[in-house]
Amino acid sequence: MSGGIPRTHHPPPKSAKGRGPSSGRGVTVDTAVIARLEIDGSRFEVLVDPQAAQAIKDGKDIDLTDKLALDQVFKDAKKGDQVSDEHLEKTFHTLDLGKIAKQIVLKGEVQVTTEQRHALQALKHSQIVQTIARNAMNPQTGAPHPATRIDAAMTEVKYHVDPFRPVDVQVQEVLQKLRPILPIRLDVAKVRIRLPGQYYPRIIGDLKGMGKILEEQWLADGTWSGMLEIPAGMQTDLYEMLNARTKGAAETALVK
Repeated sequence: MSGGIPRTHHPPPKSAKGRGPSSGRGVTVDTAVIARLEIDGSRFEVLVDPQAAQAIKDGKDIDLTDKLALDQVFKDAKKGDQVSDEHLEKTFHTLDLGKIAKQIVLKGEVQVTTEQRHALQALKHSQIVQTIARNAMNPQTGAPHPATRIDAAMTEVKYHVDPFRPVDVQVQEVLQKLRPILPIRLDVAKVRIRLPGQYYPRIIGDLKGMGKILEEQWLADGTWSGMLEIPAGMQTDLYEMLNARTKGAAETALVK
């Protein structure tokens, strides 16, 4: 991104819904990126928080109303040239700034500086690594791969992370590149758990948060027994949580 973005707040047209001056937001004209969409020869630009733009590109449903540096849609953000209400209504069939901005980000392109791109790439890289580490395992041993191993392998295969493509799409691409050098498979693990009944209230919420309880029963001696299905890479997290919450009283067994 070259050139300076004007810092003058241009008064919005009175008829524009939700287009008053922004205030009290974390995004500023200095930290925002330009999202640009061209329709029938007309250009529409908004100044948006880069991480919010990335989330929209990832398919997340985010209200951009409070993620804009200025509550305006521009023909050229660097010059401060605004789009009229009439043109917005005709093109987007709404004057709701949040909905208009979302369409611009989702269907258009996001202009970022080199520094911003590197920061967004680092964030997306971390998301990809954590997703694989949480959901994948070594099919030869049934054990999860540590995030550090996934990270090193991605470096070895020289995978280029795109900050604006969805995580799940890039995860599949990474797995294809990693398989020749690393035994890896996205999978789930089934773990049989037994624990004294007094610990049940302390851990049931965590168990449900980590995976899906496939079956459960109370035994005659007051012991709770259940089978939990979790992403394969979360086995270590599960065992550590159970050990801490039950003071080592929980028994686990991986169901083959």
